[in-house]
Amino acid sequence: MVKTVKKSFHTGTVKKIITIKASKDKVWRKVSNIVGLPTWVVDVKKTIYLSKNKKGIGAIRLITFADENKIEEHIIAWKDKEYFTYIATEGLPLRAYVATISIKAKSTKLVELTWQSYLNSKKMSETQFLEFLAFMGSFYEASLENLKALLEK
Repeated sequence: MVKTVKKSFHTGTVKKIITIKASKDKVWRKVSNIVGLPTWVVDVKKTIYLSKNKKGIGAIRLITFADENKIEEHIIAWKDKEYFTYIATEGLPLRAYVATISIKAKSTKLVELTWQSYLNSKKMSETQFLEFLAFMGSFYEASLENLKALLEK
């Protein structure tokens, strides 16, 4: 007898924090360039604008990864030099993906950056979802390490 794996919706969060030795302005300039991802986000081949808005609420980007997977993201909240929040509307095995990148100056040359997200899956097994969450966690970590290396040069 084949055991059927119950597929259902799952909810989870991913949160990664990194400290970068750079000014808050320098860090913000880098992360708020929403099409500048190929320089620091893992496996991103290119990012283009799908909107006239280039920053702030309503800006839309299309990210193409090395494996040709594409993800469309919309900026839904923006506070200059503090944070922005975006949602993915296409390209992930999820019903909902909301993420925020925020920065906080610890001193004039030290910034704490937080990348956190809320995810709600399409129907999948719990194991598949936990593997996806672990993948997202290591994706965030590796990307943040790239960002840190780039900004601390």
